Amino acid sequence: MSRLAVRAANLADAGERALLVRLTDGYARDPMGGGDGLSAAAREQLADALGRHPGLFAVIAELDGEPVGHALCVLGFSSFYAAPVCNLHDLSVLASGRGKGLGRRLMQAVAAAASERGCAKVTLEVREDNHVGLALYHSEGFAHAGLGGTRYLMLEKKL
Repeated sequence: MSRLAVRAANLADAGERALLVRLTDGYARDPMGGGDGLSAAAREQLADALGRHPGLFAVIAELDGEPVGHALCVLGFSSFYAAPVCNLHDLSVLASGRGKGLGRRLMQAVAAAASERGCAKVTLEVREDNHVGLALYHSEGFAHAGLGGTRYLMLEKKL
């Protein structure tokens, strides 16, 4: 039987940050992550940026001691809750670790870590065609965000 483990990443450690770059690039190479991988600039800069950015935390999933997934989270703030919120920015399980419950374990570890940090909620974004991700998120209690019965849309402006 495979040994599954989920642990907090140490963002002060350069090796851990390099591992997160590798896992993020693996996620970006997957069709649900865009399929192209991280740009050369992102691969070069991400490890240091992870170490500098306040309010980040990450969780790493391992299968038989081998890292195969991660969750990268960013703390924000909700004026409506007058409390921090956790945005689950990246969640991935590499193909070699899929189908073993690691995604669920990562989600549960994120919820526990967010709760420990006093967060009122966890938010995330997901592609409409990511049916596996949507099923996982719904089964873990996530629902479409909204206010007054109207759903939110995610918008962006690249700078």
